[in-house]
Amino acid sequence: MPQLDTSTWSITILSMVLALFIMFQLKISKYKYPETPEPKSPSSSKKLMPWEEKWTKIYSPLLLPR
Repeated sequence: MPQLDTSTWSITILSMVLALFIMFQLKISKYKYPETPEPKSPSSSKKLMPWEEKWTKIYSPLLLPR
């Protein structure tokens, strides 16, 4: 039974890790991050819709008396 040749494994693993590192760096370098984060203005608060202002109760059919 022939032996498994593992002499090329180290160069294969090292080249794979290097290729993954380069691909990861290229992917990350495409993103544009804001230089200074700006806080949101308080005037852009969410406005309530007319149906959100009213309190409604939803009855489940299982809770109705028999």
